[in-house]
Amino acid sequence: MRIIALSWILLFGSSFTQPIYNAATAKDESRPLSIVDELWGQLQATEQPFELPSKDVLELGVKGYLLLVDSEAIEEGKPLAVIDFSLPSSQKRLWIVDISNGTLIHNGYVAHGRNSGELMAQSFSNRHSSYMSSLGFYRTAETYQGKHGYSLRLDGLEKGFNDQARERAVVIHGADYAREDFIKQTGRLGRSLGCPALPTEESKYLIDVVKEGALLFIFAEDEDYLSQSNLINA
Repeated sequence: MRIIALSWILLFGSSFTQPIYNAATAKDESRPLSIVDELWGQLQATEQPFELPSKDVLELGVKGYLLLVDSEAIEEGKPLAVIDFSLPSSQKRLWIVDISNGTLIHNGYVAHGRNSGELMAQSFSNRHSSYMSSLGFYRTAETYQGKHGYSLRLDGLEKGFNDQARERAVVIHGADYAREDFIKQTGRLGRSLGCPALPTEESKYLIDVVKEGALLFIFAEDEDYLSQSNLINA
């Protein structure tokens, strides 16, 4: 797994590297955009073996991260994982960013829920037995051994959108249908019962990277979520 080191030069023309997150400026409305501008510039200046995330989606993720760290809903220094479900499952649409030191840790495949769509995830639900993905911000929790092996529980942080995640057993786990080989056979990834499933060979490493207090942001171009999310519209 290639780690892309990013040299972060932050506000006021500073000539030394500083931590990305600064609790004193977390409530500054310009802070998320400043951070994303710096990240984006460094990513574009570095040869990449993969597609970059959408700058707009990354900005929403960073905004939520700063708000939730400031409110102590998530732990400062933990990574930010972003899933962009506006992209088809045949594309690598999961990114993991180390906010504390400005490294892009991972870009890879992730599956969506069976009833959210086939190639594209287009429908989303917070209901039990919907077998759909849920949008919004999640705090990662404890790991466990389940029917899919090593897995990671999630707690949804947005009431009405994903706060039933734990009760629905929406977790991060590995799955053979989330592997690139499956795309070569069918033109898309297989689908879960609502979980963001990862390729089997990557899942243990990635779960250990984001477990116990990191932030996961699942995005899609969904009008209800984008207009009603308290974090998006804060």
